[in-house]
Amino acid sequence: MPNFESESRSTTPAVTVNGFSDDNPQFTLYAHHTGPNGFKVAEVLSELSLTYCFIQLEFGSGKNGMKTPDYERINPNGRIPAIVDHGNNDLIIWESGAIILYLVKKYDTPGYRLWAESVEDQSKIETWAMWFLHYHSEIVPSAQERYIAETRRVLAIVEKQLLQPGSNGWLVLGRITVADIAFLHWYLHTHRVGIYIEDEYPTVWGWIEKMKKRPGVQKGMKGARFPVREAGEGGTS
Repeated sequence: MPNFESESRSTTPAVTVNGFSDDNPQFTLYAHHTGPNGFKVAEVLSELSLTYCFIQLEFGSGKNGMKTPDYERINPNGRIPAIVDHGNNDLIIWESGAIILYLVKKYDTPGYRLWAESVEDQSKIETWAMWFLHYHSEIVPSAQERYIAETRRVLAIVEKQLLQPGSNGWLVLGRITVADIAFLHWYLHTHRVGIYIEDEYPTVWGWIEKMKKRPGVQKGMKGARFPVREAGEGGTS
């Protein structure tokens, strides 16, 4: 495999899972410290107690760059995230949606911590996860007004869904699934465009905060660098 600088994600004594441990991790995850999609993959890995080595890449073609021949042998698209599953013949998968679904379909059985047993319930999870992954896009200045309006529309739909009877404050099945995690990190950026979820969508904010308190999510978020709302910036707080 290409030689990139890596960092350990071990915060607990070594535990062996699938014959691997924090000292000999099953997965290599390539991500960026400001890229939401890499951290949602890290959170799914952590929630499933799967061991991984986290490699922080940089933009461009310099050292540890995404646009280098070494990394493009892993992901010809030259973007993050990507994973290598050393427990499955060094299988390479890129694109966050494909990675997340691979992880739960292969490794979240029979416990179903983030996935589900029946095809019907799996389809409910995929409906929300794929809807969001299809929706999200980078903020393009020329289309910012449309982006803001669409973001508010999506947040209103999520707020309504979280309030449905029997939801227990989750998107589907009355419990956390990969559909919830798929939403998490992109909405940590919304205040950059003047949307303050804690003020405008309090149920969504409570859901985000509930996810952020989970040990697996906290481990997966280690090293993330996201913009922080400054005191007195917008909103009412």
